[in-house]
Order: sequence, then C-alpha cells, then structure tokens
Amino acid sequence: MTTLDHPPAPAVAPPRPAEVDVVIVGSGFSGLAMAVRLLREGSRDFVVLERGGDVGGTWRDNSYPGCACDVPSHLYSFSFAPNPEWSSTFSPQAEIHAYLRRVAEEQGVLPHVRLHCEMREAAWDEGAQRWRIETAQGPLSARVLVAAAGPLSEPSIPGLPGLDRFQGTTFHSATWDHGHDLAGERVAVVGTGASAIQFVPRIQPRVGSLHIFQRTPPWIMPRPARPITGLERSVYRRLPAAQRSMRSAIYWGRELYALPLVRARLAPVVEAVARMHLRRQVPDPELRARLTPDYAPGCKRILISDDYLPALSRDNVEVVTDGIAEVRERSIVTRDGRERQVDTIIFGTGFHVTDVRIATRLRDGDGRSLAEVWAGGMAAHRGTTVAGFPNLFLLLGPNTGLGHTSVVLMAEAQAGYVIEALRHMRARSVEAIAVRPAAQAVFNDRVQRAMAGTVWTAGGCASWYLDGNGRNTTLWPDFSFRFRRLLRRFDAGSYEQLPVPPATEAVPAITEGVAA
Repeated sequence: MTTLDHPPAPAVAPPRPAEVDVVIVGSGFSGLAMAVRLLREGSRDFVVLERGGDVGGTWRDNSYPGCACDVPSHLYSFSFAPNPEWSSTFSPQAEIHAYLRRVAEEQGVLPHVRLHCEMREAAWDEGAQRWRIETAQGPLSARVLVAAAGPLSEPSIPGLPGLDRFQGTTFHSATWDHGHDLAGERVAVVGTGASAIQFVPRIQPRVGSLHIFQRTPPWIMPRPARPITGLERSVYRRLPAAQRSMRSAIYWGRELYALPLVRARLAPVVEAVARMHLRRQVPDPELRARLTPDYAPGCKRILISDDYLPALSRDNVEVVTDGIAEVRERSIVTRDGRERQVDTIIFGTGFHVTDVRIATRLRDGDGRSLAEVWAGGMAAHRGTTVAGFPNLFLLLGPNTGLGHTSVVLMAEAQAGYVIEALRHMRARSVEAIAVRPAAQAVFNDRVQRAMAGTVWTAGGCASWYLDGNGRNTTLWPDFSFRFRRLLRRFDAGSYEQLPVPPATEAVPAITEGVAA
C-alpha cells in the first residue's frame, strides 16, 4: 500500500496560549497600529481578538454602495505604511480594506490575530494583577488590555414605534444586505448623515421611489476628489519622499480646517461656501429651504459630496422633514398623518458613540462595568486610560475624535503612548498602573473648558457628539498636532504604580527599538 492510499493527516495547529502579555481587541486602524508598534518594539507575546472573519474593522463591515473615505487618501493611512497605489484622492472602501489587510500581512500581524473571536467580557483580577477575559473561543488572561474596537463599530437603529411589525426588509447601512434587490422598490431612507449621502445617489436610479426622512439637514461642502494618475503613482513608488511630502502638505492644510471649528466665530466662512454649493446644486428654492441647516457648520459633522444634493432633485425622490410617528406593516406614517407605502427601510442613523457597547463588557476589580462608571458621561485621561481600570488602554477613546482630519493620527499617537507606558513599567519592575482619579479629572476639566467657544458647543445644534448631559465627550477640541505632542511622553506622575507581586512571573521585555 502506497502513501497515496493513506495521505498524511493535516498538520495540527499549535495550541493557543491562554496567558499572554497583551490582548488587543479589534483589528481596524487602531488595533493594527497597536500591534505593529508592539512588533517593532520586539514584543511577540500578544494576540488581537477580532469578532469578524477578517481584519479591517469598520472598513470591513461598511460595504454599502458608494462607501468611501472623506479624508484624503495620503493622510488616511499609517505613517509607517504609505500606499503609492491609491486610485483616488479620496479612497473607496474596498481599497481601504485591502490596504489594511496588506499592512497586517506585510507587518507580520496576521499570526497574532484570532478571527471569529469576540471578547465577551473582561474583568480585572486584583490579586493576580491580570485581566481575565472571556472570548468566543474560550478564556484568556493578560497583563495588559488594549481596547481598540473603535467608536464606529456598533450600528444605532432608532426605536421607531411599530418597527417590529414591519413586513418588508430593513437593514442598517453598516450591515448592507447585498442579496436584496432594490430595483423598482419603494425605499425609505432614515437619516441623512455621512453614510446616507454616499449610498443615496447610488441607489436612486434603481429604485421605484425614494423617501428620505430627514430630521435635520447637514451642511455639505464640495468633494474635491479626482483620480490619482499613473504618473503620480509611479513617482510615489520610486520616490517615497515625494509621497511623504504630499502627506505633510495635506496634513498641515487640514489642520487649518480646525480653525472655524475651535473658534465658532469663524464658522460663517465655511457657511458661505456651503450655501453657494447648495445654490448651485439645488435650483428649486422650496427644496433648497428644506435642505438648509439652521445651525453653524461643524456643529454637526460637515459632509462632502457632489452627487447627493442633485439626487434629491430627481423625480422619484422625496425629502420628508416631518418626524416619523409610527411604522406599519407596509408603510411609514409621519406626524402630519400622511402614510407612505414602502417595501424597504434603510437606516443611515450612525453608531453608538457616546454609549460605546464595549464599556458594558469591561469590569474593574470590584465588578463595576465601565458603562456604570461612565453613567454620568465618558471620561478618560488623555483619551486613553480610565481611573479604576489598571492596565487598560483605550484607543480612540473619549475626546479623541476629530472633525477636520484623520483619526489615524490620533490612534498612532495613542499606540506610541501605550508603548511608553509599557517601557516605564518594565524599567521599574511595575506590574500594573492605574491613572490617578485627580489626574483624570484635571485633564477632562481642561478639555471641557477648551470646548467652550467651539462650534460643537456654541453652534446651535444637538449632535451625536454630545452625550445625554449635553457634554461633548467624543471630539478633541483643538488641533491634532497638540494631542500628538501631548502623548509623546508617558506622564508617570499621573499614575499609581503597583509593584510586581512576589509570585508573579517576569514579563517579557519590550526593547528600546525605535519605531518608524
């Protein structure tokens, strides 16, 4: 009998360790930034928990028609991994997802990723000074936990009366049903945010009728997108410094965009441009009036589009400004009593941002969830650490969002801050650290004071930037370069440091290598 009659058994994967030094939750931009920094510092004892079947985070999940980034491509990428192959100055979703997948592979992150491995709960064990983590693939223990799930990971669907009895099709833009054919259908779109203005122009020509349910109109600016030429890509491939220079120029140009946001009195400059864009794209004065916001630009997220406003003027499109009273089996009824027959409802209603779901799964040494601690509003020291939660680091945590440039910059700055914290701990034989409540309070007081006079608090609107108490706990109220400068060094004096317990095994060293 030959070996062909009995083929060799497939290789058995080595057992996965139940104890690691660092656990990273999420494999989007922030999770990959953290993983790459650990690898470049010589650390291999970490895992990345990913609930999906691939890396990429929100750029894996959001695949609705027209999905693209509204930050320039050269800036919406890692500083350590420039991509000379971008096809457009504003990248489409598929290219961004492919870029993240390639970075994870080329930087050696993939062997550390556990796919289909959702973190169900993580609790701090004070005696062992370890995070005890329950995952979809079993228990795990770690010295350090990095939560990098991101603020745009849990879709938000409004609790409309009667929605549960609707007999048609419903889905959120972040969970687009690509198997459902919209051709000829009567479609309702609830929400007019950043996702809706991208998919509405794509589905408008296919549907029979399109009802856009608008609560408040957004300010929309021109979208200066263009294809990146083959010559440009060739230059970037051969002269990486040229692309770095382009990235730097775009960065400092985008920093200027912060001026009318952090100084609300300058908002009329932006409003003049947006009003001109609206006049050019919507000739009907009645429709234009319904699409004109009554708040300052930037108070809600400023959107960019050249095809959304023209789509609203098409014969099969209706912009509905009356609120939704109820949903029936095959229709939506507005507060004025009018009933509209619909076959499909698409929600473009954003995400859970000020009530992030991962906060319900993180518990301190006393068993309190982070959500309970944050009942009065999210707060963290430098957007990264939370009092009472030792060795927990949040990437893109409270007050790290941006209204003018790339959040990838913030995630990289935070990843560098975590590395500095780990170096500090190792050098001083410290097993665990926790930010002092007073330090956290001082930082957040400064943030909220800086928020006064910004367009987010003085712009005359209620936005998803604000929590239930009216505080802006999502955005950084300043230029991004100041946040990056702030996080370059670990402020050890802001932390309580716990010595290594006698029975604790030594932690693998993180070398002093220099990251790119």
